[in-house]
Amino acid sequence: MTASSTRRTTAARSRLAAVGAIAVAGALLLTGCGDQTKDKNKDSGSASADSAPLAGKLPQDIRGKGKIRVGSDIAYAPVEYKDSAGKVVGLDPDLAEALGKQLGVTFEFQNGTFDALLTGLRSDRYDIAMSAMTDNKNRQEGVDPETGKHVGEGVDFVDYLTAGVSIYTRKGDTEGIKTWTDLCGKKLAVQRGTTSDDLAKQQAKKCPKGKKLSIEAFDDNQQAQTRLRSGGVDAVSADFPVAAYAVKTSGGGKDFELVGDQVEAAPYGIAVSKDETQLRDALQAAMDAIIKNGEYQKILEKWGAQDGAVKQSVINGGK
Repeated sequence: MTASSTRRTTAARSRLAAVGAIAVAGALLLTGCGDQTKDKNKDSGSASADSAPLAGKLPQDIRGKGKIRVGSDIAYAPVEYKDSAGKVVGLDPDLAEALGKQLGVTFEFQNGTFDALLTGLRSDRYDIAMSAMTDNKNRQEGVDPETGKHVGEGVDFVDYLTAGVSIYTRKGDTEGIKTWTDLCGKKLAVQRGTTSDDLAKQQAKKCPKGKKLSIEAFDDNQQAQTRLRSGGVDAVSADFPVAAYAVKTSGGGKDFELVGDQVEAAPYGIAVSKDETQLRDALQAAMDAIIKNGEYQKILEKWGAQDGAVKQSVINGGK
């Protein structure tokens, strides 16, 4: 899924297939925020440091703690969210669990608002940020996309998926919206600090006089959905996997519909501090390992994201 660091880029984006039937049962990697105890995390299936094939690649302090603290906006289904039992589930937690088996550590997910995740990473509250976060140059360089000014140290990304941005409306009430240009004169809800937020601001500047695009930004996508459902806005924009999941599940599929094509496809990446190159490289090695052994593909298929698969993980592949 930027205290002005955006959730999504302005780079060209590839198609991602609609999210399929979601399986929410099974062993999942949980953490922080009172979702699970440390002992339960140990039972999640991660290999011990002694038996994990890539444990030696981790920094010694991480190996000593036996865990990686993950900053994440846990309200972005199906990438990461809480199920009806309050457990953290989704694409990212499943991938983190698979990475943990390779590295011999558990990944402890800690909830935070998306636009504050990189700040938390810089202040050492988290070891990494893994939250459907788009890898782009602004984030790599610590630049505010609106002002073009540096707002902090940049981060490195370990890329692992490709996703685009979509628009959805109330079902049967599209207001003629098919493209971003059609949003002029309409009200749009977005999640604050995301690529959708940035794209909306860019589009608002292009709208002609008398056809203002009104933007309402929320802390999470669920709030944006509630606003749309109540008729307070005409549409919502979000990452395609999230938009497709909302369309499929909200009201049993009766609340929303996707409109137009997705745009701005770019990589999701795990954000790591620039000075943590050993941790970054260990994560990349672990990601490549699960791509090679087939776990990666199985996880993507489980969450309907297989069309966004990458053949190998790269560092800072976003533009």
